[in-house]
Amino acid sequence: MDKTSAFFIKTAVNFFKTAVNWISRSKFSVFGGIIIGVIAPVLLICVMLDIRGTVDNPYFGFLIYLILGPLFILGLILLIIGVFIRSHGKEDIGLFTFEYIEEQLTRPGRYSRIRRHILLTLLITLITLFLVALVSYTGFHYSESTAFCSQSCHQVMEPAYTTYQRSPHSRISCVECHIGKQSQWLTKAKFSGAKQLFAVLFDTYPRPIPQPITSLRPVRETCEKCHRPEMFHGDKLYIKDHFLPDEHNTHVQTALLMKIGSGGYLGRKAQGNHWHVSEDYPVFYKYTDHAQEDVVQVWRQDGDREIHFYKTSDTEKQDTSQPGTVRKMDCMDCHNRTTHVFRSADEALDEKMITGIIPREVPFIKRQALKTITPQYDSVDEALHEISRGLKEWYLTNYPNLVSHDKPLLDKAIAGVQQAYVENVFPEMNIGWDTYTDFIGHKNGSGCFRCHDGLHSSENGQTISNNCDSCHIILAENEPSPEVLNILRKTRKDNR
Repeated sequence: MDKTSAFFIKTAVNFFKTAVNWISRSKFSVFGGIIIGVIAPVLLICVMLDIRGTVDNPYFGFLIYLILGPLFILGLILLIIGVFIRSHGKEDIGLFTFEYIEEQLTRPGRYSRIRRHILLTLLITLITLFLVALVSYTGFHYSESTAFCSQSCHQVMEPAYTTYQRSPHSRISCVECHIGKQSQWLTKAKFSGAKQLFAVLFDTYPRPIPQPITSLRPVRETCEKCHRPEMFHGDKLYIKDHFLPDEHNTHVQTALLMKIGSGGYLGRKAQGNHWHVSEDYPVFYKYTDHAQEDVVQVWRQDGDREIHFYKTSDTEKQDTSQPGTVRKMDCMDCHNRTTHVFRSADEALDEKMITGIIPREVPFIKRQALKTITPQYDSVDEALHEISRGLKEWYLTNYPNLVSHDKPLLDKAIAGVQQAYVENVFPEMNIGWDTYTDFIGHKNGSGCFRCHDGLHSSENGQTISNNCDSCHIILAENEPSPEVLNILRKTRKDNR
């Protein structure tokens, strides 16, 4: 070993001896030093592994950025506090004064030693700052990730994550919709997230989780980054598949010509369903319940003129001065469950049957599946067991040949029914069939019928229309092989 290397090693040893001497004079600094010494190398290795994507586990990021990272920062704070508050007389206080450093630098033979100490201190400080910056930066991005939002608190967010995975927005991160670009949205989201974290830790979160109407609700500007109402036009053919609960699971279809229309921007005339979000004719409404289903007043702006509609009872107009929340209509007032869609039992089974996950060749599978998945179960395990037991027993009694000769087909059907259940029902979170209301359409008198119910009238007697043809034209309704679809298929084939 040459003299230069030995000199630097000796200097480093002396520096660390001095540092240990300083740290050891306070319980705070000793405790902080132990935390830093233990966590720093582990934290650095874990961050590097996370950046490289070596460990694919959401709880790994939770460990790094929500446990190890804060502990490392805590250790630094304790270390600094301990060094500054130790009480060993004025000599020690003088270590941090300009006069002390000036004296040491002017004494013969001390300049090189002090300089090396300063360089080592600066190096350690830079390394520490780099580690803190690295953890802070990667930690921020981890807190913005889908894994953090959906998988860190598994039971709480399992329903939202399950529906998210099979939605059209499954490749878009949670924060893209739930956190806007403005700084106030970020601040609001972090405060909301902190409250949610404490709610999870102390098991005080609501079951089921309510819809984010007042916080983390996607705004119109977010939706319109991809979906621009000014570019919508014309009508859209919508076909809904359904299976009847008969022996042959008869496949029927409903065909609707949806009047999509346009929001009326860029000089285009507002028309169709998207007239509701026209900037030329903004629509406002007042609701009195958290679910936004009890709409007591609706009005639209037509230039300087406002046209008001009030919800009326059979005998008299409701009190329009009653308290409520006023909203200007935007995308989310109709498309309130564009990503986290919970199907009804009937719809969930239809979805599995049209894709072949539940084979429609099994007789009465639609009817029997409905009977087994609609009871209220205390847990998913109980539900899966009862679904399997109930279907096997019924088919063994009524279709023994199917059980004995085509058991794989029945097993596939049972697995498909179980899948329909676990994708939509979460007993631990008190989420059952139809817990959440989807405002698209008008199921159970909700959705469109919140306003288009024939009960909202203006003072001059004008009523908000509830005519079906205002939004769509019914071409066929629950018909096996509808003729109109056969005509459309033939026309398309002839035009090729």
